[in-house]
Amino acid sequence: MYSAKNLTDDLAVVPDRAEPALGSGVRFTVLGPLAVVRDGVDYAPTTPKLLQLLALLVLRPGKMVHADAIAQELWADKPPRTMRTTMHTYVYHLRRCIEEHGLDDGLDSMLVTKAPGYVFRIDPAQVDVFRFGQLQQEGQELLRQDRHAEAVARFRSALDVWTGPPLANVPSGPMLLPYTVELLEQRRTTMHMLFEAEIASGHHRELIGELRSLTAGNPLDEALHGQLMRALGRSGRRSDAMVVYRTLRKRLSEELGVEPCADLQLLHRDLISEGDHH
Repeated sequence: MYSAKNLTDDLAVVPDRAEPALGSGVRFTVLGPLAVVRDGVDYAPTTPKLLQLLALLVLRPGKMVHADAIAQELWADKPPRTMRTTMHTYVYHLRRCIEEHGLDDGLDSMLVTKAPGYVFRIDPAQVDVFRFGQLQQEGQELLRQDRHAEAVARFRSALDVWTGPPLANVPSGPMLLPYTVELLEQRRTTMHMLFEAEIASGHHRELIGELRSLTAGNPLDEALHGQLMRALGRSGRRSDAMVVYRTLRKRLSEELGVEPCADLQLLHRDLISEGDHH
């Protein structure tokens, strides 16, 4: 059976374009509600199953999406007896939506049948998730080169691509769900690297407010709490940093029965021993 792993593996890299792209003026958003935007108007269908089909296709621009993957997403382990016919109907409706709004520039079809599946002939650059990945990679490269201020700008731009939870308007099935989880994890990693770069750039004071509100929303996220402690410590607010540690330690103990991770314990010991050094 085709698994979600195949999908996320494909998405780990920007795919080579296997088919000529069409509708270059159309943009597809995944990092927020799934949208098909041209000239500021969203032409995405509203039927849940059509949205699921479109999401699978948009996430593999120019590449073949296996019919088994579509069946898996739409019906999980309970495909109807008329599965093939029903799938063809959805593909037909999606094609009609594209053609009616002239999203394929009135040229060849944007959505082509290619056994054993379908190909959505668009360029990865038209999909926001690939833009996010590109900016994130550039930011990581700059961070490795200790070009912190430039890394900050890249990471901020990457996060600005997001407008909400991924595929917010799509009822995700077994193929899309692991992918949305993976995307949220990537967003969290990007934020973590952004704060690392901000602290290294000497912007620790300006970060305190943002980190405070994020730790309030993620009360068990040790990495975020560690960054807040470091920002406070570097700003000469050692006692506040200690309070953050004690609060987190109490919460971890009560809710999970664990101690803070080794990194945080070390950070706490450093705060105790080093006093107010900046």
